[in-house]
Amino acid sequence: MQYLENGSSVDSIDWDTDDELELEFLQETGFDQTAISSSSSSRNPGIVDHFVAMGFDEEMVVRALKDNDEDDPEGILNCLLSYPVIENFPEEHPASPSSSSGTPFPYDDGSDCDSAFVNEEEDVTKDALSHLSGMGYRYIDAREAIKQCGSDASLDELIDFIFAAQTATIYSPTPTASPKKRKLTEVTFRERPQKLVKRVNLRESVTLHNKMIGFGVPGCSMVIRSRVITKSALGPPFFYYENVALTPKGVWDNISRFLYDIKPEFVDSIHFSAAARKRGYIHNLPIENRRPLLPIPPKTIHEALPEMKNWWPVWDTRKKLNCLLTSIASARLAEKIRKLVESGRPSESDKKFVINQCKKWNLVWVGKNKVAVLEPKEMELLLGFPQNHTRGVSRGDRYKALGNTFQIDTVAYHLSVLKPMYPQGMTVLSLFSGIGGAEVALHRLGIPLKTVVSVEISYVNRKILEDWWEQTEQAGRLIHVDDVQKVDHSMISQWITEFGGFDLLIGGSPCNNLAGRNRMSRNGLQGEHSSLFFHYYRILDAVRTMMRGR
Repeated sequence: MQYLENGSSVDSIDWDTDDELELEFLQETGFDQTAISSSSSSRNPGIVDHFVAMGFDEEMVVRALKDNDEDDPEGILNCLLSYPVIENFPEEHPASPSSSSGTPFPYDDGSDCDSAFVNEEEDVTKDALSHLSGMGYRYIDAREAIKQCGSDASLDELIDFIFAAQTATIYSPTPTASPKKRKLTEVTFRERPQKLVKRVNLRESVTLHNKMIGFGVPGCSMVIRSRVITKSALGPPFFYYENVALTPKGVWDNISRFLYDIKPEFVDSIHFSAAARKRGYIHNLPIENRRPLLPIPPKTIHEALPEMKNWWPVWDTRKKLNCLLTSIASARLAEKIRKLVESGRPSESDKKFVINQCKKWNLVWVGKNKVAVLEPKEMELLLGFPQNHTRGVSRGDRYKALGNTFQIDTVAYHLSVLKPMYPQGMTVLSLFSGIGGAEVALHRLGIPLKTVVSVEISYVNRKILEDWWEQTEQAGRLIHVDDVQKVDHSMISQWITEFGGFDLLIGGSPCNNLAGRNRMSRNGLQGEHSSLFFHYYRILDAVRTMMRGR
């Protein structure tokens, strides 16, 4: 992977980022295409079973197979998405391919801002169904989520609804109804979200809360107050792994298997700041007695950016920003919005367009009828970094670095349990360090950093971390390694001998192959970049094995 040096323009940036991957259209459907291509019969039960398992009606699947080549699963899927809704749910409305009602789903490529003007008439429902099906969600579940949440709902809202239904039990509205006669899809999805009740599973008490609060966040009661971790996974050394929450189905299960079968904790940073950031965390940290960072950060847009309040139109009711990305909107879009609202009385359709573009690109009102992208210093504030943390590199590099980093307040909340354990400081192995999110979080918690071994491939990111280390006058030692693949057994052994071991191993591997823009290489943890997770596991396992043998 190549990283840009100082002086790179915004247009030259490779805009792949963790959160953009959540928003991009997913073309691949995640099933075994080899098995499909090996079939010679258009009635191959394996193909039919696969699409039926996705939630499509069997007759619809057979019909689609007649109209498409079996070697073209994407064509089959697109054909199924264009058919009327299945007969089992007559009260649902068919998804008309020519329908232009609703707001275009924001799945277009962030590198081409002009597409916002070309694709305004796309069929929203079909885009949403295609996107959710591509992520592995059942067709029926996706349709019900869109029906309940509305065609204007964001992707995050639709997935939250599906997650809530998948981890919930429904109270039957009619006591006389026989549960055995109710289809599983009906039991799970027919009722309104208000009737969802969390299922209690004694063997697996950790579920993905529909609000993504993990085991608990400040101001909310703990979802669980303790958890059982196998003896082999207990710390020290402690470990902490992060990646995007919205991956194809099965990815987090695989990650969990490698990380001692510890269940992920899914948290949206919207509970800690004025911007969303949906992440999954697997760690062996205690969860009792967590403490938020002080001072408490601003929780709304106007609290974080008060100077913009005077210019904010009353019809823009946003209180929070969406996930902070590495890409930014074009000047052309800002000019289009200015022309739409400068009359002082924009139409309802114009307001709708403006609001959707503002949500998509996190545009803020900086003057009369004037929107703009967030400045890097404003993103630093929202992410919990000190002011000017990334200053000194190109504007494009700042956006890229900030779009791929930790949200400090969220991570520090989890790491806060370490402070009473290490009053004299910690020795940390930081993998995929980025711009030093882990280091900043520990520093802000008041935990001295005795030694940090930082493994990060980007020269720009290494320079940002090194500058912060010097500016904060850290008394400890900072060691740089430029590639995780260079960290071998002998190097780990040498560090453990020299430092006496590590107290914490922390990081998050790239997610380029888990979702989104890399459509041709969306192959999960086996992808070129996402397979770097296995280096995280390899190094973690080596550290723990060597330290146990001391």
